[in-house]
Amino acid sequence: MKQLYIDGQWMAGAGVTTTRSPSDRSDVIAEYASAGAEQAALAVAAAHAAAPAWGLSGVQQRADALDAIGTEILARKTELGTLLSREEGKTLPEGIAEAGRAGAIFKFFAQEALRVRGDRLASVRPGIEVDVTREPVGVVGIIAPWNFPIAIPAWKIAPALAYGNTVVFKPAELVPGCAWALAEIISRAGLPPGVFNLAMGPGRVVGEAMLNESRVNAISFTGSTSTGERVMLACARRRARMQLEMGGKNPLVVLADADLDVAVNAALQGSFFSTGQRCTASSRLIVDEQIYGKFVDALAGRMAALKVGHALHQGIDIGPVVDSSQLEQDLSYIEIAKGEGARLVCGGERLRRDTDGYFLSPALFADCEPGMRHAREEIFGPVASVIPAKGYDHALALANDTEFGLTAGICTTSLKHATHFKRNAKAGMVMVNVPTAGVDYHVPFGGTKGSSFGPREQGSNAVEFFTTVKTSYTSA
Repeated sequence: MKQLYIDGQWMAGAGVTTTRSPSDRSDVIAEYASAGAEQAALAVAAAHAAAPAWGLSGVQQRADALDAIGTEILARKTELGTLLSREEGKTLPEGIAEAGRAGAIFKFFAQEALRVRGDRLASVRPGIEVDVTREPVGVVGIIAPWNFPIAIPAWKIAPALAYGNTVVFKPAELVPGCAWALAEIISRAGLPPGVFNLAMGPGRVVGEAMLNESRVNAISFTGSTSTGERVMLACARRRARMQLEMGGKNPLVVLADADLDVAVNAALQGSFFSTGQRCTASSRLIVDEQIYGKFVDALAGRMAALKVGHALHQGIDIGPVVDSSQLEQDLSYIEIAKGEGARLVCGGERLRRDTDGYFLSPALFADCEPGMRHAREEIFGPVASVIPAKGYDHALALANDTEFGLTAGICTTSLKHATHFKRNAKAGMVMVNVPTAGVDYHVPFGGTKGSSFGPREQGSNAVEFFTTVKTSYTSA
């Protein structure tokens, strides 16, 4: 059984979780310890005790540890990517790429640890100097989702450690294997006991313990909007720092002047790859009515060639849905869309394969109205809605007509429209002629409106969340 990692030691939990592959329910991955309230409290206490010394540690020590973690992840990316694909359901190329991205993130923040900047200014009062410096927040609770089970933990854990914070990491219950593998690598990187702690277990136990614990100074959360709101309220009550990445209902605008092949590829990749289980997925395709029929036909043709199947098999484009609950949600929204009068162009059926898995053919709905539930609510599956638009201005208005604002895309050959869209799309990230899903690790990640709250993740901007600013005055 794979154990918890608390205060530099591997230990048993209060229970055991057995995980199975969504590609083949007979494939048992492993048994993992599940933390109870006692283990969660031990993890917080360990992180709290280690925080003062780690916060004053040398930047070279932090950089060396993070670089070692990144190096090992990259050396083992095929092994880790295979585990990821087996456990979460991404295709093997996607799983290996995600593991590689996690390694690159740790190596990036190894260097960022050496670049924590401050300012020295002259005071308005003669003979006094002013220093502005950054210090770690303290204990950071990290609550990660299942859809990117190595990359998202990496882009939270790496900056937390780089800037001198200690960590209590609670992964999603569906993907303890990826979390344990990452923790096992981190455990051998030379960090002092208590600096990093892995507390696998249910949110109602481990998550609640972190949210309500005064010794946890900050929470970095990625997950559903409803859970994010609970995190926000809990942190606000005790004035803890929070960083929330939540839902998305991202638009991809296709104008009449777009290169059709580019637009179809952007829609195909953004809407359906990774089984549509990405907060950045383009689930609303807003298409100029002049090319509406041509676009729908072309996209449907490309979808017909997609191969859905076991995540580890060669030639597979789309793996299974992550579990039975998510599959039921996807199928429920497909029925809702039919009931609302949307036209099912293709897909939307439960598929049978040689193994017992959660396979679903990607669904494309056309002739959708912007007020339809399936076109407004996040489904988090391989389901896309095509909405007709009467020119650019109408398309922009439709794109912004959502409670979310994570990412927005446009396909056009017009520099004028591309420039205007980048400035006026109400989203934290804007894509021009590329899929909405797919971002770099060295630049800020985050959205507006109901998608995000707090400082941005990733890149140099991560310093804003994981540090506090101190201003010091010295009389010469």
